[in-house]
Amino acid sequence: MQIDQLRLVGFKSFADAAEVAIGPGLTGIVGPNGCGKSNLAEALRWVMGENSARRLRGGAMDDVIFGGAAGRPARNVAEVLLSLDNRARDAPFAFNDREEIEIVRRIERGAGSLWQINGREVRARDVQLLFADSATGGPSGAIVSQGRVGALIEAKPAERRFLLEEAAGTAGLHARRRETELKLAAAETNLARLDDVIAALTTRLTALQKQARQAHRYRRLSERARLLARPSATGSNCASTATVQRKRSAPAALVSRTTQRTLQSGLIISSALGLTVCHSRRAGGGSECWLAWRS
Repeated sequence: MQIDQLRLVGFKSFADAAEVAIGPGLTGIVGPNGCGKSNLAEALRWVMGENSARRLRGGAMDDVIFGGAAGRPARNVAEVLLSLDNRARDAPFAFNDREEIEIVRRIERGAGSLWQINGREVRARDVQLLFADSATGGPSGAIVSQGRVGALIEAKPAERRFLLEEAAGTAGLHARRRETELKLAAAETNLARLDDVIAALTTRLTALQKQARQAHRYRRLSERARLLARPSATGSNCASTATVQRKRSAPAALVSRTTQRTLQSGLIISSALGLTVCHSRRAGGGSECWLAWRS
């Protein structure tokens, strides 16, 4: 990937927007002391993912925002845009769909940084891996700033090893390895928490199973109690029906006995007077009597 353009707004001494075109080959920036030549290199390092304020010659990351000057108020926002030529399709697969890649880092005073690649918000880690795969980046030795040469000469073996790995193109692999190790550690932590959750749910499950057995037993006993109570209710209904039938038949029997006694009395009287008593039953259930003279 080839750097095409660097655009700065509110970064350190660049209070107004400034653009630096970087063509193929060697590009040089010439100017007097204090004109901001080193700030360009630091802007390039910052937009590539540098998170150390000390390496940017500051005490805090907010120090990269223009702090004001004579007749110029301080700004609250700083932004750096880096344009990359990707016509050779050398970018990682996730960002290899365009011929030009635009990386933007924006910082607001007291609010932290915001990263974008081709207008899409991404993590700082994504930007760092993008440049690590290209053997460059913010903490890379490919960008030599003030005092960097002496630091490389006096570097410790671990720091020299990092430079060799970066030159060999394996820095991105080590960064992904570190990220994978962190994910595995987080997964182990989640598994430990999952074991605790399973133990708690097992205890609750045991209690719920006990309650379910009790509810089933209660339902079974309630059904049995209803079945036992049903025959007694039927017997009481039958007894009530028999009593009603007996009460209904009692007047009929009383009328029948009264009729018989009346007929007997009539026979006695009619015999004494010389009369004949005739008695017959009706088809509908009633009866009738009449008297006749004997000749």
